This record gives sequence, structure tokens and C-alpha cells, in this order.
Amino acid sequence: MTEKVSVQSPMLSFVPSEMPDPAPYHLLTSVVAPRPIAWVSTISAAGVPNLAPYSFYNAVAGFPPTIMFSVAYRRREPREKDTLRNIREVGEFVSHIVDAAGANAMMQTAIEWESNVNEFDKAELETVPAIDVRPLRIAAAPVAMECKVTQIVPVEGATNVMVLGRVLRFHIREDLYRSDLGLVDTVRMQPITRLGGSVEYTRIGELFHLEMPAH
Repeated sequence: MTEKVSVQSPMLSFVPSEMPDPAPYHLLTSVVAPRPIAWVSTISAAGVPNLAPYSFYNAVAGFPPTIMFSVAYRRREPREKDTLRNIREVGEFVSHIVDAAGANAMMQTAIEWESNVNEFDKAELETVPAIDVRPLRIAAAPVAMECKVTQIVPVEGATNVMVLGRVLRFHIREDLYRSDLGLVDTVRMQPITRLGGSVEYTRIGELFHLEMPAH
């Protein structure tokens, strides 16, 4: 699928340091889109479960399979979010895919609840134990990945901390697994993804294939 891009209007130019807060954030998140959502389950050293969504998230390595998500500090005290504190204490997490059926529950867990609040209860989500890590798993999630934290990297000059985790175990809903290819049927999975703004989300639309050209 090849289309020529024609310039139909003049280009605008923006310098982040000259833009009012939070304009650079909103512009960036509308450009880098759609962004997948990591619905991250953690647990504190004291055993309090936590669940929160993060849309600065992606795969970063295949061998071994490694994913990352970025946690921003709060603008109020305490500044460190429960997810990051739990990551530092326990060093494990479970990342879930959010589908349409889980979208409203995911939004409930996006609220900054107090540290002693169980977001699974607030969102009325059934849980099951993970196998290789301590955090709980969402029973209805179409895909879940049990992960061991490998790196915690502060983003220089930003209020974000990047967390990298090695996938120890995949949980895939059986009807989504394409056993002949060893892949998930992503279109059927219908993951919810984030766009710009605070309320804009989307799902996969058109599917097409591109072949690697010979050289």
C-alpha cells in the first residue's frame, strides 16, 4: 500500500520550551498515536494490591521479551505514585491489555485513589493469582503478561520514570491465539488505545499488509 503525500497547506513549527504547560504534552500525545495502554497490576511489600493504566507504553526487546511503561510523578504530595513505589519494593508487575469490555473499569482505576484503596474492588474486577509473580491478575483481561522488573530509569529533565520488565509468562485467551503462527489475533482482541486529549481513545480500524521489498 503506497500513497504519495502531497503538501496541501503550510507547515507550523512549535518549540516545546516556548509553549505553555501542558501544551507540549497534549501535542506530543496526539502525534505519537495511537498509544497502547498497559493496565499495570502491582502489590506493595505490605500486600496491598494496586491497578493503574499507563499509555506511555510499548515493547522494547524481543529476546528476551521486554516491555516498558513510564510513570509520571504526581503534581501533589505524595509525589510518587503507588505503582512506582510498589515496583521499587517488590520488583514485579502484571501488564494487561485493555479491550472494549474493560474500558470503563480501566477508567475507574485511572483515578488517583489513596494508597490503601484496592482499585480492583473499586472497578469491580475479579482477580486470579499470578503464577510467577506476586501481583494479582485481572481474570477477564484478554492478555496478561507477568513481568520481573529489570531497570528503573529516570527520564532526564522530566517528571517521568521508565520501568522496564522482562516477560516471564504470557496469559492469552484461547480464542485469540493463532496457533499456526504463534501470534495473537490483534484485530479480534480489539485493544483500546489512547489518542490526544483527555477523553480520546480508539480501536483498530483498517488492516492491511506490507511486504518487505527485495534488495
